Amino acid sequence: MQYVLKVILTALLVVAISETGKRSTPLAAVLASLPLTSILAFIWLYSETGDATRVGALAGSIFWYVLPSLVLFLAMPAMISRGFGFWPSLTVGCGLTFLAYLGMAAALQRFGVAL
Repeated sequence: MQYVLKVILTALLVVAISETGKRSTPLAAVLASLPLTSILAFIWLYSETGDATRVGALAGSIFWYVLPSLVLFLAMPAMISRGFGFWPSLTVGCGLTFLAYLGMAAALQRFGVAL
């Protein structure tokens, strides 16, 4: 039952942001930029394990992986404003983000940061 509740709440969050985007792009952007999925993940993880240390480790790991994810939010608008369509912009943005993740993982490993 808890699994079903998690799925429903998470889906409702995504749908609410999408529907808000139809009416107000700035408000949808604020809602989407909030770390709501991370907060939900922290709550679910803690409620299932009671392990605050594990939640803290997850939060620290998320920090490092948020940085390369920002590439998507730079690449997509840059490409769209230059006349590329949605799908090519999304595809290239995702590809560049994947490469940024690989680069971040390599950099963290080189500096001894274990996630």
